[in-house]
Amino acid sequence: MDAWTLHWLEASGSLAAFHQVLNEEFEVAYRAIARWMPPPRLDVLIQRLPGETLAELGLVGRAYRSTMFSLTLDPDNPNFAASLKDGAVHRHIVHEVHHCLRMAGPGYGWTLGEALISEGLAGQFVRHVLGSEPEPWERAHDLETLQAAPVSLNELEATYYDHSAWFFGTGDKPRWLGYALGYQMVGRWLAITGAPDATDWVNVPAKDIIKLALDEGLLRNALQPLP
Repeated sequence: MDAWTLHWLEASGSLAAFHQVLNEEFEVAYRAIARWMPPPRLDVLIQRLPGETLAELGLVGRAYRSTMFSLTLDPDNPNFAASLKDGAVHRHIVHEVHHCLRMAGPGYGWTLGEALISEGLAGQFVRHVLGSEPEPWERAHDLETLQAAPVSLNELEATYYDHSAWFFGTGDKPRWLGYALGYQMVGRWLAITGAPDATDWVNVPAKDIIKLALDEGLLRNALQPLP
């Protein structure tokens, strides 16, 4: 892992018992990405914060910029042990690395539509490099359900949107709607355009995928009636 530097932030709780297994998880992620492209130089902050993770996993990642992301862990969470065993940790790492790669190119994005595409690309990238199944949040709403209630294109162009509502269901949206919609939008782009090269995986303009999603019935124009 020559390109990655791990920083253990343990003032809030020791992770010494997990150093070896977590290092192994980072190695798995690093090797998987290296098969497709040179891994970017990154600083990774690893911290222990009880109650500050996804309850289903006992961990959560966050990309801050093109050269840094964090992995927050809660070993006291009853689901954390399973996450170490079933690959959730290295899948999370690959997801966040893709965010960093995209931040070095077009950026994560400021609009809802750009955020959907960035999350969808990261999720599909995990599947591509690891051969894994969609995460629970990526399959929370299937293609048929999303096509039955397509999102207005005007909503995707909004720069002021409730990210937590769209992706975590904290407002009037179903939980994980943004993740599932973005995953399906990028999935349709992949199905139509074929397997992209490494540059496309990172730098494809969000507007290109959004246009295909409109054609595929996942989105609708503002004045277009619902099915």
